[in-house]
Amino acid sequence: MPSFDIVSEIDMNQAKNAVENAKRELETRFDFRGVNAKIELNKEQIELTAEADQQVMQLFDIFAIKASKLQLDVSSFKIEKEERHGKFITRHVSIKQGIDKEMAKKIVKLVKDSNIKVQVAIQGEELRVTGKKRDDLQAVMQLVRTSELGQPFQFKNFRD
Repeated sequence: MPSFDIVSEIDMNQAKNAVENAKRELETRFDFRGVNAKIELNKEQIELTAEADQQVMQLFDIFAIKASKLQLDVSSFKIEKEERHGKFITRHVSIKQGIDKEMAKKIVKLVKDSNIKVQVAIQGEELRVTGKKRDDLQAVMQLVRTSELGQPFQFKNFRD
């Protein structure tokens, strides 16, 4: 039976490249001359540090542009809590990896409500979709792509 997997993953090498490119641009930007600002990648999180909240958001914009040039989906980066220490503000940006249970249930419900004749099974942080017809599987791919679920999804292991 034809099948494929729905996953949500980010190439960490590309994310590292985006951070490095953003660091290089930060060094040449006129509006950041004489300002203590930095971008760092720590395992599954990116730290943006600057003296003002506006500068932190500019850092995120620089990073987002660099990430999109490397074909990374910006919606997979989530700006989280803000920490203030001394005169610096640090914002953490988490990288969404994998499909959590709530999102998996949403996708399963979405596919079942569409009445496409396929079976969807949750397997850890990915979903396995099986069906009798290849066209049905492609219809599920299109359905997931067009749905606004707030997270990017990739399709792999397509088997006939």
